[in-house]
Amino acid sequence: MAAWTSDELTAIGEAEELDLASRRANGNLRRPVTMWVVRVGDDLYVRCMNGRSGAWYRGAQTRHQGRITAGGVAAEVTFADADPADSAVHDRIDEVYRTKYRRYGADIIGGVVNPESRAATIKLVPERSS
Repeated sequence: MAAWTSDELTAIGEAEELDLASRRANGNLRRPVTMWVVRVGDDLYVRCMNGRSGAWYRGAQTRHQGRITAGGVAAEVTFADADPADSAVHDRIDEVYRTKYRRYGADIIGGVVNPESRAATIKLVPERSS
């Protein structure tokens, strides 16, 4: 499995927002959606505020591939569902969301720190050509 470089992790992890465009069944990119992104260790995660029924999340499930842009980095990625049984990872993701975006207040942050959003957590995995 490919890994992010240190520079990519820093740039994307520190970015306020990330643009995510998932691939349609025919391979074309959908229109980008802007969202929050968090870094936990050497991994990057995004969550859907509307849970698994959210439009962009459902689109990301079509091919599990797309393109992200954040912090001056553009990358082709694979969307991997975060393990719903790994509560330690989800707790850490919650903590990073609360810390990174605290200026928005608990009501806004609550949109991504709740059971429905936790169920729609995607790990962004870079695609690297061999």
